[in-house]
Amino acid sequence: MEKSKRILLVEDEESLGYLLGEYLKMKGFAVQWAKHGMEAMAALERLQFDLAILDVTMPEMDGFSLAARMKEVYPELPFLFLSARSLKIDVLKGFSLGAVDYLKKPIDEEELVVRINAILSRIQPDRSKPKNITYQLGDYRFDPANQQLTFGENRTRLTTRESELLRYLADNMNSLCSHRDILTQLWGENDYFNRKSLNVFITRLRRYLNMDERIRIENVHGKGFILRAFQ
Repeated sequence: MEKSKRILLVEDEESLGYLLGEYLKMKGFAVQWAKHGMEAMAALERLQFDLAILDVTMPEMDGFSLAARMKEVYPELPFLFLSARSLKIDVLKGFSLGAVDYLKKPIDEEELVVRINAILSRIQPDRSKPKNITYQLGDYRFDPANQQLTFGENRTRLTTRESELLRYLADNMNSLCSHRDILTQLWGENDYFNRKSLNVFITRLRRYLNMDERIRIENVHGKGFILRAFQ
C-alpha cells in the first residue's frame, strides 16, 4: 500500500487551519498543521514532507520569509502559497521565491486537492527512465535525481521547479519547447501568472549556465524556449 503523502500546512487562522487540515486528512494525506513560521521550521526538523502549503500573512515570520528560509535549508521541498493577498506584485513575489503554485483565498477545498495531486504527480520519479540518469550539457553535468548542476568544482543545488524545468529542456535539447507545453506539463495550467513565473525560472537557469558559452537557453519570441548545445 502506498504511503500517504505528508503535507505541512502553515496557517495562523485557527478555523481555516483546522478545517483544511481535517479535509486533507479525509482525502488521504498525512497533515502536520503549524500555526506560525517557527513552529513550521521545528516540524521540518522532525519530519520529512512531500509538500508545504504556506499562508502569506502571519505574525512574526510571514509566508514569504518562511519560504526564503525553507529554500536555504530544505531546497528540495516544493511549496505553494495560499493567501488572501492577490495583488500582482504578491503573486510574482511568491513565484520568484520558488513556489510551484499561488492560490488565492477563499479557496475551494476540492480545487486545492486537485492542485496538490497535480503538483505531487509532477514531482514523482519518472519510471520510464533510469533513476540515475544524468545529462551532459557542455561542460555541465546535470543530475536531476539529486537536483544538482555541476561545473568543475562548482556545484549548484536546484529547487524542485528549477530541476523539473531544466530536465524538460534537456529532454528536448535543440528543439522548441513552447510556453504552452512547458506550463501545462510542469505548472498544470497555462495562464498569465504562470508564464511570468516561467520567465523568472528561465532567468535563473541562464544565470546558472553562464559559465559555458556553448550552452544557451534561447527565447523564441511569442513561442517558447530552446536549450541549445553548440560544439
